[in-house]
Amino acid sequence: MPKLEVVASQDSMWTQLRASAEAAARSEPHLGSLMNATILSHIDLANALSFQIARKIGDAELAPMSVREVCAFAYWSDPTIVAAAEADLQAVAERDPAIKTLLQPFLYFKGFQALQASRVAHWLWTQGRETLAFHFQSRISELFQIDIHPGARLGSGLFLDHGTGIVIGETAVVGDEVSMLHGVTLGGTGAERGDRHPKIGKGVLLGAGAKVLGNITVGDYAKVASGSVVLKPVPAGCTVAGVPARLVNCPTDATPARTMDHTLADVVYDFVI
Repeated sequence: MPKLEVVASQDSMWTQLRASAEAAARSEPHLGSLMNATILSHIDLANALSFQIARKIGDAELAPMSVREVCAFAYWSDPTIVAAAEADLQAVAERDPAIKTLLQPFLYFKGFQALQASRVAHWLWTQGRETLAFHFQSRISELFQIDIHPGARLGSGLFLDHGTGIVIGETAVVGDEVSMLHGVTLGGTGAERGDRHPKIGKGVLLGAGAKVLGNITVGDYAKVASGSVVLKPVPAGCTVAGVPARLVNCPTDATPARTMDHTLADVVYDFVI
């Protein structure tokens, strides 16, 4: 099995993914047809990704071939969608010590797959195709237990670890290089309309079960401890924990989303933000 390496370009990432698929087909012949259909028969990551999304969320109401056509046109219209997917794949390779090859996130990790389908749903949303965007959202939620409103704006290099139970509201904004674990909610605080969801800065780490509620900002490279309920803005580079969340360490780890360090400082400040 090829050794997993951190790669810097689309071509090298695609080459590594193909090499892993070839090795898997040789070592596990029962999966040879899967490797060929999802990866080896395609010319690049965009084509493989459109096929993978289609085979996952296609159904009787929206055939897989139709899903693939939608994805392919979205990628052609906005190449940054594929660039974001490449950065997401890179993020998993860098931050998840459990993976052996890029095959795992591409074929099996629902956090990665839900994120890529949601990127296409967001593109549909921006094109005014709201009904189809909602159809994508519904299928993603049914299949992956991850509910991302198609209106939410998502950065690149995101890592949704495990993924189950993640909820991201319509007016939420998630910056680049963010990591979040299962059970995270970026939600509102009531039935108000308009801009009502959190704005998450670059490089933020959101621990399992963290709830960030309301139109508040979590600053760049901040850390929200698992199980916390955040109702007020979080300064950049700081850690909050608790219910309601309190500022417990500032500054925190310089790059928490990359290190995935969920520990708290031994000495805490313990004052309400």
